[in-house]
Amino acid sequence: MPALQTLDRGLRALEFISTHPSGTTLSAVAEHLEVHRTIAHRIVQTLEAHDLVARGDGGRLRLGAAIGPLSRRFAPQLMGAGRPVLADLASRVQATTYLSVAEGEECVVVMAHEAGDQALRVTYQEGGRHSLHRGAAGLAILAARPASPDDPDDVRAARRLGYSLTRNQLQPGAIGVGVGLGDLAALRDAGIEASIGVVALGDLDVEAAALETLAAAERLRGAIGP
Repeated sequence: MPALQTLDRGLRALEFISTHPSGTTLSAVAEHLEVHRTIAHRIVQTLEAHDLVARGDGGRLRLGAAIGPLSRRFAPQLMGAGRPVLADLASRVQATTYLSVAEGEECVVVMAHEAGDQALRVTYQEGGRHSLHRGAAGLAILAARPASPDDPDDVRAARRLGYSLTRNQLQPGAIGVGVGLGDLAALRDAGIEASIGVVALGDLDVEAAALETLAAAERLRGAIGP
């Protein structure tokens, strides 16, 4: 199906360009897509026509201005309320904080905030994906769902504690704490399941981080609505 293949390549090109904030080249896009440079050129031209991609200094490709308004249409209540809550939580625990959502069997980071005084920084970037069944973010989302006889032990533990706790699952030395936001009307109507949490390398006062994350989740729920 050529049309579907072209769409797939266009989306993959857009995602690849998004991972290069300082810009990337047409040759790099072609190599990533494993297509001839001419095909990559046509794909990029189409994305440029919709202002999804722009050319910066030296013709390097970067995200275009249309990406901003488009991204802000995703879960506006969650994203708008989430940023100050994440910043406050990061300041309190001195670690990276995140908002994640479920997409199928994957967990996607939609927002992250790094504390300024972190000695070691964990790799947890917006747009990052991992299995819903690995990492504190995904486990917190699963724990917020109704209980099932098939739930694994780590999901049962997260439901019992009120938060998920993982060590070394997504990155060696990383400790993660997550709290599911649960069944809020504003999220349910948009088909979104989300969690808020903390991830750090090395030492983390887990008990204090859990209490702060639980409080942040409650503030976020209040800001989003019932």
